Parts: sequence; C-alpha cells; structure tokens
Amino acid sequence: MSHLFTRNLTFQSNDLGKEATIMLTFDGDMEGLYEDFFPVVWKVSKFGKSGPYRAHATYTSQLAFSKPQVVDGNIIDAETCVKINDSEKTSLTEANEVYHFSPPQAGTSGVLQAVNNTGAIQDIAVGFMNAGDLMPKPALYFNDVGDGSHVTAQFTPVLRAYITSDYQETAIIRGAYRHPCDLVAESCCASREHDFDPETRRSYWTLLDRSSLKDCEIGTPNHICEVRISIFFLFS
Repeated sequence: MSHLFTRNLTFQSNDLGKEATIMLTFDGDMEGLYEDFFPVVWKVSKFGKSGPYRAHATYTSQLAFSKPQVVDGNIIDAETCVKINDSEKTSLTEANEVYHFSPPQAGTSGVLQAVNNTGAIQDIAVGFMNAGDLMPKPALYFNDVGDGSHVTAQFTPVLRAYITSDYQETAIIRGAYRHPCDLVAESCCASREHDFDPETRRSYWTLLDRSSLKDCEIGTPNHICEVRISIFFLFS
C-alpha cells in the first residue's frame, strides 16, 4: 500500500471586485471520461465582491468505492463503501436488498477495480475517504454498470478550479467542460501566486481582480471558465 497523505487547501480573496463562485472537481486526461464515467463536483465556494473571504478544502489519498444514492443528478449519500488502494479489487454483492463490498484483494497492477456481482445493473462511485468520515466524498461516478462487469479506475486525479454558479456540491457533471472565455479567465480571473506551508501542509491561493474581469461572463448557463489557479496534485 502506498503512503497516505493529506492535502489542505486555502482559497482567499480581498476586494475581488466581482462576486464569484469557484467549483473544484477532480478530472484529467482519463480514457472514458464523460463516456464510461463522470466527474462529481467536489467543492463549491463563494467569494464576495468586496471585503475578505476565505475557503478551506481538505482531501486525502485514501480512496474508496461506494454504492451511491443519486437524486436529480446529485449524489446525496452512499449506502455502503469499502476503502481501496492501488492494484486492489473488490466485489459488490446484494442479499435481501442489502449491498456489500467484499474485502479488497490483490488485483491488476496500477488500477482500482470493483466487480458488480449483484445480478442487476448498478451505479458505483469512487472517491476520497477523509479521517472521521463514515462515507467517502465521491469524485468519479460510474452509472449503469452491468452485472458481471468491472469498474476499472486508473485514478491519478488532477484537482481543477472553475468559475461557475451552475453546479452544486456532489452534482454529476455529464458533459465535457465548455470554455467560451478561457483566454479571459486565464488572464484575468486569478493569479499564479500561491504559497505552500510545509508545516501545516496547506497551500494558499489568492484570487486577484483584473480590470478585464467584467468581460468574463461568470455564471451564465453552460459557460464554465477555467481559472488560472488550476491545481495539479498527482498521487505518488
């Protein structure tokens, strides 16, 4: 089992100049994304036009498969889960309407696997298990997994931040992002500057106003602007 670690993130602003909502989600160049599985909104934070604002987010490298409960396109909870590590596999079964993941066993090198052995089509999610939590926070969602089929995740998550007010936490994102104002967002929506405190293991990111921020249509339906503060943390 690889060494587990925790990432603590802080986003802050002061007199940003315009209200903004930042969405954090784990995605990346993963084969099958938006076809076989879908990213889930991990964190949403709002920042005001004037005055100081700060938002915190924490995740660990401990992954887990779960049997999600989905309502209106949002994962509201999970019925059960199992912690999983790289190169391990588990099996989902059902008896008397009770679902159960088997204890993980050695599997295919470099991937996580869950086999649906319930006798029916199921939804499965993979996400992060934080200390003290009973259920994981979902990151990727697999729907309509056939009986006897494998969910295989080669999960090297990349955390990205987007400016949008169209999504809430735990919402399933069904389509690829559209960036009608990528260039504006890249040049005006945030700074490159950040600071990492090795003692607290916390990264600090400061949002800055730019004069051209008004040109970026933040929050319009189906318009998601990628922010320069995109964070790239790869599991090791």
